[in-house]
Amino acid sequence: MTLFDRLMRLDRRWVFLFLAAVCIAGYYIDYSIPIRVTNEVRSIYKFIDSLPEGDIVFVAIDYDPSNQAELHPMTYAIMEHAFRNNLKVMFTALSQNGPGMADQAIRDITDSVALDRTYNGQLYEGREIKNGVDYTFLGYKPYYAIIILSMGQNFRISFPTDYYGTPLDSLPMMRGVLNYDDVACVIDLSGGNITDAWISYGQGRYNFPMALGLTGVMTAQYYPYLNSGQIFGIMGGMLGAAQYERLADNPGLAIDGMRVQLPAHIVIVLFIIIGNIGYFMSRRRQAMEGR
Repeated sequence: MTLFDRLMRLDRRWVFLFLAAVCIAGYYIDYSIPIRVTNEVRSIYKFIDSLPEGDIVFVAIDYDPSNQAELHPMTYAIMEHAFRNNLKVMFTALSQNGPGMADQAIRDITDSVALDRTYNGQLYEGREIKNGVDYTFLGYKPYYAIIILSMGQNFRISFPTDYYGTPLDSLPMMRGVLNYDDVACVIDLSGGNITDAWISYGQGRYNFPMALGLTGVMTAQYYPYLNSGQIFGIMGGMLGAAQYERLADNPGLAIDGMRVQLPAHIVIVLFIIIGNIGYFMSRRRQAMEGR
C-alpha cells in the first residue's frame, strides 16, 4: 500500500484535528504576515482620514453573529479611526441581531479611545467618548427598506428616540442634523441583502457618499458599483479589515485572525492537492490493472 493509498483511507477526524492544531499554533505563535493594501480599502481610509473634525460618519451595522468574525473587526477599526480623528459617529443596526453587537463595540472602543496611543507616528491623547455628544446609536427597526427611505427625509421619522430611549432632539450631536445631507458618508457593514436596499433606496435615491464592508463571499458581486462610482470603497472579509487595521497602524482582531486563517488555508489547499493526486493515481492504477 502506497503513501497516497494510506492518505486516501485516513479517517477525516485526523484531518480536522490537524487543522485545529494548526489554527491554535497560528494564534499563539507570534509572527507577522504581509498584508497588501488594495485601492478599494485605501480609499475608505483616506476618505475618513481627510474629514474635518466634527463631521459625522454614518455606520450601518447590518450583520448577525454568524458574520461577526469577518465584519466586527471592520466596525472596531472604523470606529476607533473616526473617534481618534475627533469625528462623530451615528449608528444603526437594521439586522435584528445587530444591536447587541453594536452596543458591545461602542463600549469596547470608547474604553480604547480613553487611552493615550500612537498611530502612524502620531500621539493621540485619550479622551472620553460621550453618548449623544460624540456618537448616537439609533438602534433597530424592522422593514429596513422603509427605514432607509425614511431616514433620507428625517432620522426622527423612524427613530424619534435613540437605542437607549433618549429623544433625538435632546442629544447635542443631533441638533441641526436632519437626514443624509448632514452626514459625510454612509458605511454599510453587511452580511446579507440589506446592502442592496442601501444601494437602491439609500445611495441611489439620495446620492450620498457610500462605502461597503462585506463578507468575503459577497464582495465580488458589488465591484460593478465601485467601478461605476456609486460607492467609493469596499472592504472584503477579514482580509479587508486587516488592510484597514494596517493603514490605521492599529493591529486588532482582523490581523490576529489572519495569522490563524493563512496557515489554515495553506493546510486545506495542501490536503486538496494530496487528495487529488491520490485520486488520479488510484484511477491510473485501476486502469493499468484492467488491461
